[in-house]
Amino acid sequence: MRTVKGGVTAPGGFEAAAAAAGIKYTGRTDMALIYSAAPCEAAGTFTTNVVKAAPVKWDRRVVDSGRKVHAVVVNSGIANACTGAEGWSYCEQSAKAASEILGIPEESVLLGSTGVIGQQLPMDRLTAGIRMLAGAKGDSVEKGNEAARAIMTTDTHEKECAVTAEIGGKTVTIGGMAKGSGMIHPNMCTMLAFLTTDAAITKEALQRALSRDVEDTFNMISVDGDTSTNDTLLVLANGLAGNPLIEYGTEDYQIFCEALHAVNECLAKQMAGDGEGATALLEVRVVGAESVRQAKTLAKSVVCSNLTKTAIAGHDANWGRILCAMGYSGAQFDPEKVDLFFESRAGKMQIIENGTAADYSEEKATEILSQPEVTVTADIRMGTAQATAWGCDLTHEYIAINADYRS
Repeated sequence: MRTVKGGVTAPGGFEAAAAAAGIKYTGRTDMALIYSAAPCEAAGTFTTNVVKAAPVKWDRRVVDSGRKVHAVVVNSGIANACTGAEGWSYCEQSAKAASEILGIPEESVLLGSTGVIGQQLPMDRLTAGIRMLAGAKGDSVEKGNEAARAIMTTDTHEKECAVTAEIGGKTVTIGGMAKGSGMIHPNMCTMLAFLTTDAAITKEALQRALSRDVEDTFNMISVDGDTSTNDTLLVLANGLAGNPLIEYGTEDYQIFCEALHAVNECLAKQMAGDGEGATALLEVRVVGAESVRQAKTLAKSVVCSNLTKTAIAGHDANWGRILCAMGYSGAQFDPEKVDLFFESRAGKMQIIENGTAADYSEEKATEILSQPEVTVTADIRMGTAQATAWGCDLTHEYIAINADYRS
């Protein structure tokens, strides 16, 4: 497996585009297109929030139907959530417009929206945006990058990743783009993420691979504890790599899963590290657990702790907050057996030994915690299972961003 440059246009046969449609923002692009002339198998996972945006409902219907997909149309600025029958009709109108402009079936169009909840989409601008996207699409790395930037809201940078793997004697590529900075606490994935692959793979295998891997990647990140109404993760596979058809449970399937995991983890970590107002990516590893479930519960409890997040923001080795968060997680462990370590590019040090403070330098600990990527490792010494969660620090800037979000 090899990391390559690009995102959604890295796999063969995929094109992308961006457009400035004026949905909400001025002076920047706010619509994106992903397109494959070849029909694609599609898989997806979606928000578990009871309040679901209209495009989430639309995409679930298309994905569950088993229909082949040709395009994904995404807008930023307005979420098309809590918009009632009118919001649903906008999905229908968007798919129809894309169908007529791109010359593809309406039921082959997937949709994504992100932004302010409760506002209606300006359909005249959206339709004009689709026309602009169709005229601008291309398969270059730059086109993919432009699309990744167009779907941003409060993100500070675009998020892309792509890898290749040898499957059945052919080079298969998986690429992706994502947006997410706030309202991130997924129960499937978070915010918007779109993956493309030229692998030939059955719909069953694609959906199983995605659903399983989400549990170890996008489901293991948190910025602020809020699960969005619009969370959508889609994967399109057009089969143009020419590899033998990947079936669930085969050796080729396992190789595909490893490549998919690499892209998902890469995008998930980028989202966690770009949390609103964040200055550091926080990685929490729990090792020595009895089960993966126990390790995941402990790791997510720590990464979601506001007190831990503010300690990281202050570069303060306040390890009591970490042990406390583990203690209220609901997972059972012996706190008097816990060893805790801080690590970054500035070094690694043990902070807790057998549940009590180790002999360490506060100055060195502060140096370690002052880096842009910080890892906390907790060894609970109960078994061999482990899990990793990702989050970020919590700063004053998070409040400033969200206090003024609608304006």
